[in-house]
Amino acid sequence: MQTTGLTNGRIMGVDIGGSGIKGAPVDLGRGALAQERHKVLTPQPATPEAVAGCVAEVVRNFAWDGPVGVTFPGVVTAGVTRSAANMDKSWIGADARTLLSRELGGLPVTVLNDADAAGVAEMTYGAGRGRSGTVILLTLGTGIGSAIFTDGRLVPNSELGHLELNGHDAEKRASVKAKEDGDLSWERWGRRVHKYLKHVEMLFSPDLFIIGGGISRKADRFLPLVADGIRAEIVPATLQNNAGIVGAAMAAVDGGGQ
Repeated sequence: MQTTGLTNGRIMGVDIGGSGIKGAPVDLGRGALAQERHKVLTPQPATPEAVAGCVAEVVRNFAWDGPVGVTFPGVVTAGVTRSAANMDKSWIGADARTLLSRELGGLPVTVLNDADAAGVAEMTYGAGRGRSGTVILLTLGTGIGSAIFTDGRLVPNSELGHLELNGHDAEKRASVKAKEDGDLSWERWGRRVHKYLKHVEMLFSPDLFIIGGGISRKADRFLPLVADGIRAEIVPATLQNNAGIVGAAMAAVDGGGQ
């Protein structure tokens, strides 16, 4: 059992997603999971109370009793969730930090946007390490999350998945969920992702795109389809689908429960 919040450079991170909630203690010296992650399905409906119960289940699986970092798929300011595109709308305006801390028996909790967490982890330990200029991480999953960095500094809560693409939120066309719901081939989905990246590049002129989320494990299946005509370098996330957990743990140290 962990008896302090930070033991031998380890701290707890939990990543809330539209389909699953996963977490593990993280070794901050290596930027890697210290134990095999524990995952539960996101409840439906994904209300704050139901999701908080699942977060507690994940944390208690490790008998953790220190600070916890938690990501959320939406805008988060000062521990309050301000949007909920892929979660129950009752999250909008919820004091997530207080709710989660109460569910965890008073443990200090830090809450932040999921893509921001993944981006900070990739910039510290992964594909963005040592990179200057403008770097944009995009997490492709139930939706599309984004994190923008300029010379290593994060612009939080960017939410580029909600840019318009063919009259729809981009994530309704180019997310992994859109691929699965539409039974799209890699080629057809790749064309959608390519169009989306071209639009983001036109607006922000990044030097580097990092593509994250679970789909990054299959980068060889689609990255060659999306790179044509895009000036920016495009690489898969090094930490893949664990980046959010690692970034959450980092925030728990830096935020001190904020």
